[in-house]
Amino acid sequence: MKPMISPVGRSSCTSILIGKKATVDGSVIIGRNEDAKTAWPKHLAFNQHQIKKNNIFKSKDNKFQITLPNERFSYSSTPEWIDKYGVFEEDGINEYHVAMSATESAYANDRVMAVDPFDEEKGILEEAMITVVLPFIKSAREGVERLGKIVQEHGAAEADGILFADRDEAWYMEIGSGHHYVAQRIPDDSYAVVANQLAIQVIDFSDKKNFITSPGIQDFVYQNNLWPKNKPFNFRLIFGTHDDSDLTYNTPRVWSGQKLLTPSVSQDPESFDLPFIRKPDHPISIQEAQRVLSDHFNGTKYDLTNSKNEGQPAYRPIAVATTQESHLLQLRDEDMVHWLAMGIAAQSVYIPFYPQGTQVPTMFKYGKEEFTTNSAYWVFKMASVLVDRNWSKYATNLVNTQKATNLALNKLRVDYDKKLAQEKDNAKKIDLVNEANKKLADVAIKNYQKLIAKLITAQTADSPLRFKIDPNL
Repeated sequence: MKPMISPVGRSSCTSILIGKKATVDGSVIIGRNEDAKTAWPKHLAFNQHQIKKNNIFKSKDNKFQITLPNERFSYSSTPEWIDKYGVFEEDGINEYHVAMSATESAYANDRVMAVDPFDEEKGILEEAMITVVLPFIKSAREGVERLGKIVQEHGAAEADGILFADRDEAWYMEIGSGHHYVAQRIPDDSYAVVANQLAIQVIDFSDKKNFITSPGIQDFVYQNNLWPKNKPFNFRLIFGTHDDSDLTYNTPRVWSGQKLLTPSVSQDPESFDLPFIRKPDHPISIQEAQRVLSDHFNGTKYDLTNSKNEGQPAYRPIAVATTQESHLLQLRDEDMVHWLAMGIAAQSVYIPFYPQGTQVPTMFKYGKEEFTTNSAYWVFKMASVLVDRNWSKYATNLVNTQKATNLALNKLRVDYDKKLAQEKDNAKKIDLVNEANKKLADVAIKNYQKLIAKLITAQTADSPLRFKIDPNL
């Protein structure tokens, strides 16, 4: 039995799922921060409807291989700048209004790994999940079932958390070992914030409406003495980790997200008992969901932008320098929004792209590991680097740019929503969508280019080689 493996260069993520009765407008929202390296660009892609016979997917990361359906639905995604280690499309919305986001959530419990042998070289990895699932499903539940079948047949080479949503439901799925998984429907009036721990708690096997599990998971657990039969079947306790490192790396992120959305409840950031499901104190807006994924313990004694915490942070925050992109996938009736913030969410802006587009805005197609000026990813990262030189001094410039850009983006999106509602011709609708996506991208990038120019100009005075003669001499 080999240990579970992780893809090259991957790190950790924070996710959020919100039910339709917990949001201000009745939309279902899922999203997360994709964290890997401080310099590892992402692109945006609009993958078109396709009929392809003998459609076989082969992973570049391991030997996982699967025959796919001939018909592929159109979908948005955020692939890596290079597919050497796999495609890592990571997140998107397909033409049936189904959203999906896949993340490496946690390492499996050692005792579980020891009794669930599988061939790690042929198991599905995070890098392939969006590619082999999202283009072929018509509902969130169907997504859980499709990925579940793949895990049963091929195994999973890592412990993952996968987010699914459609216009009615949000589902969270966790793979706890090579072949075993559970999925739970997020109650309509609730939300979940998940860090790098297995999060799902007690499973009700009789409740088929709200739970989906791998066949035989109970027998597997009981036969291997992983949990007593006379106790509620707690997936988190059976399959997850409960290490001291979790108390600084994982639970504080969940605590922080729940503190923002349910401030009426007092909790300890170093608690293993934070609930998977929470009800918000009030309906959640998309801006509040963005605030969660942008959080670095703002305004608390743990805030990493506070000079007192430099070099000795107490806890790992939600927003970190290794974030490649942050996304929120929002579905309501016929409306779909792929909110995308390149780089660190706290220093970027969420652009409300139309996922049904066919033309990717130019600068969202470019960007390699080394800095270039023609890449959307690098525009936002450059602004981050400049602000980081002195956060207290330059944060005001950043915040002002974020506020102005968000207002402009939201107004532009509303204007095009109205135009699309009035247009009946499908071809002309796609033209409008492509036009809107281009304008949305241009507004965000141009505003950040102006911010960069302002910061560079101001920072010419920050040189240690400054010399000023006293006028009295």
